[in-house]
Amino acid sequence: MNGAESLVRTLVNAGVNTCFANPGTTEIHLVDALDRVREMRCVPCLFEGVCTGAADGYARMSGNPAVTLLHLGPGLSNGLANLHNAKRAGMPVLNIIGDHASFHRPYDAPLTSDIEAIAQPFSAWLRTSKSAAQLGRDGVQAVAAARAGNIATLIVPADAAWCDGGQPAEMPHLSPAACPDGNVIDRAADLLRNGKPTVILLGGRSAQGDGLLRAGEIAATSGAKLMVPFAFPRIERGAGRPMVERIAYLTEQALGQLRGIRQLILVDAAPPVAFFGHPDRPSMLVPEDCTTLSLTRAGENAQAALAALADAVSAGVGFKTEPLMRPDRPRGEITLTGLAQAVGATLPQDAIVVDESITSGRGMMAATRAAPPHDWLVNTGGSIGIGIPLAVGAAIASPGRAVLCLEGDGCALYTLQGLWTAAREALPVTTVIFANRSYNILKGELAAATPNPGPRALEVLDLGRPDLDFVSLAKGLGIPALRTTTLEDFASALRSGFESRAPSLIEVPL
Repeated sequence: MNGAESLVRTLVNAGVNTCFANPGTTEIHLVDALDRVREMRCVPCLFEGVCTGAADGYARMSGNPAVTLLHLGPGLSNGLANLHNAKRAGMPVLNIIGDHASFHRPYDAPLTSDIEAIAQPFSAWLRTSKSAAQLGRDGVQAVAAARAGNIATLIVPADAAWCDGGQPAEMPHLSPAACPDGNVIDRAADLLRNGKPTVILLGGRSAQGDGLLRAGEIAATSGAKLMVPFAFPRIERGAGRPMVERIAYLTEQALGQLRGIRQLILVDAAPPVAFFGHPDRPSMLVPEDCTTLSLTRAGENAQAALAALADAVSAGVGFKTEPLMRPDRPRGEITLTGLAQAVGATLPQDAIVVDESITSGRGMMAATRAAPPHDWLVNTGGSIGIGIPLAVGAAIASPGRAVLCLEGDGCALYTLQGLWTAAREALPVTTVIFANRSYNILKGELAAATPNPGPRALEVLDLGRPDLDFVSLAKGLGIPALRTTTLEDFASALRSGFESRAPSLIEVPL
């Protein structure tokens, strides 16, 4: 058995069976191994940023790492923006990067680069395998590192892949994440009993599953408010689930939300800060006299900590929820409010919403808070171009569930190639492109920085001349697409997309 086959078998034996791939010559023996290890599903992607973004989406929905298979330093470099987002989300991703054969590296061929130096800032675990015999052992260690909520990167020289002597390795027993010290639970319980205005900020995986339910019970018992950061990985929401408020993107709005808060309990989250520094606004969003306590830190079991805290405050069963209630289907000309109402009116049960709509979609969460239960995923690192790949990965991890991708036109252009993967894999992803033909969020930043922005500055942020035709672009990538100009047509197109259980795209000119 060669090293490549031993690595793929090791990954499958460890429960890692999905790979998003944009390989090259140095990875070709890993590609060849797929015919002998058929349990590994390999999803081709036309751009490395789609691979890394899809791996993030897969991990958010499955809790399990996916593999990215990338070509040397340039291939990894093309995927770094969405690895930044995955790192910020705390998602398990396992990168396999090919390298030149060890005997070929001294010749400094055109694609030679320092792959470890490129990968290091984004990788909690990083290793270059030395031989075919070592690949299996390195593979299980990479899986273990990724399962801890990290990005792991394994660099595979081509001769380690093609040489014989590979041995699949068995996954060792992994200890469960530790629960925080009881003193921390007691301190949090004391804060919740003192009657001061308190926010429980849910990060990581704490806004889903049993953790979310216990957080809801804690909030109902103590009067604390549940919130998530603006950049949260995933939240389960909708009718029947605990009410959780998202911290706003705009600093002034976020300061208003948190004004008067005297206590902040962090659950797998950092203290909330403004996205950018400003000469006239604070960087920290909570008041200076706010008492802050970290209930859990990286690597600790947030769901177990919330269960222990619920017991400590004698939280009863029950929490504040929204009753199932949809907005009426809107009519008339396109408005941002009407678009949000249309989503709220049509969103199906158990849908997954991937939201990278930036400015155009700011009303979407309010309009869907009482829709049927669903999941909501957003960009966690601010590096745009994750929406379409994130939807691809989420759909592959969650077969049978409808996925709605809310995407700005500027963001979509970074990773539009992900539509081809959605078409090839026949994924039930309905992509909505809000086509305002500008980097609208930056126009707002420019207006805030200078009272009278000039025409040359505004032109840099314009996406017109020529106007982009997303209907034609989508069709060229194999996706049925249409353009809607009324709210009635938009709502009908949404419903048709959901019911088709197939990929589709809706362009909404704004």
